[in-house]
Amino acid sequence: MEEFVPEVAKKEAQYSFFKQAARRMWDTRSARIGLFIVAFFVILAILAPLVLPYDPKTDSNLPMKLKPPSWEHPFGTDQLGRDVLVRVIHGAPISLRVGISAVAFGLIVGTFLGLIAGFFRGALDSIIMRSMDIMLAFPATLLAIAIVAMRGPGLNNTMLAIGIVSVPGYARIARAAVLALQEREYVSAARAIGAKPMRVLFRHILPNGISPLVVQATLNLATAVLEAAALGFLGLGAQPPQPEWGAMLSDSYKFLTVGAWWPVLFPGLGIMLTVLGFNLLGDGLRDALDPRMIVKSKYF
Repeated sequence: MEEFVPEVAKKEAQYSFFKQAARRMWDTRSARIGLFIVAFFVILAILAPLVLPYDPKTDSNLPMKLKPPSWEHPFGTDQLGRDVLVRVIHGAPISLRVGISAVAFGLIVGTFLGLIAGFFRGALDSIIMRSMDIMLAFPATLLAIAIVAMRGPGLNNTMLAIGIVSVPGYARIARAAVLALQEREYVSAARAIGAKPMRVLFRHILPNGISPLVVQATLNLATAVLEAAALGFLGLGAQPPQPEWGAMLSDSYKFLTVGAWWPVLFPGLGIMLTVLGFNLLGDGLRDALDPRMIVKSKYF
């Protein structure tokens, strides 16, 4: 490949493509909104432990239980007298850590399996993709619940379960990219000069087919956060007294009958805004990284 296209020219072309993609994404208002929301929660997750240290095991004040929002407690207090604002802030690192870890696991494993299946084909392709089809036959949340139930509740098992159920999606996308790219001229040129199969696969095919995987990973971050909250709500995710948003909803929803709406509203808003931010950002990335799509409007 290097004999046909100089390395410098390749890097310049890649830089130009990503520069144009960044400009297209920034020109889309929905993508900018998603980027700001995601950046806000990421900064919150990084700074929260440094600016506002918190120990959930000692944060209890029963005389202050279920107090409505006030100047002292802007988000009110929960059934144990704990400040809801502090717990929502410290729930952000947990939800983001689960989402990023699960997506990273699914992306790495699924991409590798899809690349191998699409490149080598034959019996290996059939075994891998039929296994993926079997996993896709189960609802993702139900399969995650089954995995956590077998391994036991906890944050690490939640990350693993959500990562496993996301593997088939990445595998199918990676396999489709390989099938579409392996007959391109630059791949044929690399094979003609004697490049080894693994070099062709990871040096020439993967970099040119990574855009849909990046978009899928961004969108899956929203799904991972939502599934983590669902498992936490069912008592299978982060365990008390960790301030995880889904577990906070599970602990507080029963107090809606006595008019205590604030312990439910604010963790729910955290989940909703995080999912919304990743979805908007993923849509913007999809439009920006697809060279066939041109953003003609700066509005939604």
